[in-house]
Amino acid sequence: MTDLSPIPETSRAAAVQEIVTPGGLKVWLVEDYAVPLVAVQFAFRGGASQDPIEQPGLATLLGGLLDEGAGPYDSGAFHEAMDDLAVHLHFSVDRDHLAGHFQTLTRNLDPAFELMRLAVNEARLEQGPIDRVVSQLVASLKRELKDPDAVASRTFRAAAFPGHAYGRAARGEIETLPKISRENLVDMRAKLMARDNLAIAAVGAIDAATLAAKLDEVFGALPAHASLLTVPPAAMSGVGARIITDIDVPQATIRFGRPGVERDDPDFMAAVVVNHILGGGAFTARLFREVREKRGLAYSVYSHLQNYDHAAMLVGATSTKNERAAESLAVIEEQIADLAARGPTEEELAKARKFLIGSYALRFDTSTKIAGNLMQLQLEGRPTAYLDQRNKLVAAVDLDAAKRAAKKLLGDGKLLVALAGRPTGM
Repeated sequence: MTDLSPIPETSRAAAVQEIVTPGGLKVWLVEDYAVPLVAVQFAFRGGASQDPIEQPGLATLLGGLLDEGAGPYDSGAFHEAMDDLAVHLHFSVDRDHLAGHFQTLTRNLDPAFELMRLAVNEARLEQGPIDRVVSQLVASLKRELKDPDAVASRTFRAAAFPGHAYGRAARGEIETLPKISRENLVDMRAKLMARDNLAIAAVGAIDAATLAAKLDEVFGALPAHASLLTVPPAAMSGVGARIITDIDVPQATIRFGRPGVERDDPDFMAAVVVNHILGGGAFTARLFREVREKRGLAYSVYSHLQNYDHAAMLVGATSTKNERAAESLAVIEEQIADLAARGPTEEELAKARKFLIGSYALRFDTSTKIAGNLMQLQLEGRPTAYLDQRNKLVAAVDLDAAKRAAKKLLGDGKLLVALAGRPTGM
């Protein structure tokens, strides 16, 4: 794989070609002939946030059907064709994007790209696969009704973003999924999958001219412009509230969070470092040390920054015995309050910077990872130069910046908390 590891004399960004296809598609490419593979990652901006209020899960259902038969192939024949060519083609949907993941051997380049073209442009969306995928989603949602992790997560999101697209169920509701029609799916595809809201990155044994021609074949016939609903900025609600959902299980799952820091905030990278110190650093994080190591309250506890296109949060979670849920939450709140008030220590800051800088190369150790990260940078509106700048930004976070970011990120320490189980002493 192309070596994008942190070597001082080498520019990561220099490995990336920014090309424009004859059809006008913007693509980032890293050529790598070490292995005869080509990996392509692409995403349409929009995702589940484009679901109509009365049809949550529509985008997710569409994503699950794009490889269930296309062009001359029914569902079974399409998957058989992918297997015969050793092609990996998968679609996924999150809050803000419908993404495609593609990988092929170079010897199968032409038929593999043709399969991707068919899935993108000529997915059949037949009733049989629709019924099957709906049934799978509904069965999963029914299982989650008794899953404390899923219940806490759903409760947290609904309380954090009431009345907003981010507060609705991305995978739909048991009652409404069966009511989604083929016409709804066709309409969503036409609105969401267009050339002007498309980000593409490719890595592998392919030159720019060949890739450009193939991608124009795949995406060139799509509508020029998407017809997306306007998603307003979402300010997180419910901070200070505790919501308990009763489930007869021995452990309580806790979801907690508060407003985060936007990606374009000058203190964003310092906030990344602060979160690593709080709960993102696995074995070195304060929450892990205080909740698990010192008190044995939980097996796992973590926090991370959740940045959507229109909202930012600090979120975290843990699971513990019902009778120790109150104690666990008290320790979490205590650590957040202390970090907000005092900031990190010099030792914590040094360890966090070292880890974040050293581990960055692990994001680029396979073709698929490289393509995925390049696509994500495009979606975030960052230039290729960020590949060189990122570790420098981490290294530049000094104690003053970390303390400032801790106050901005953690504020008064109040949290929105959703618990599922039968916690006592709350």
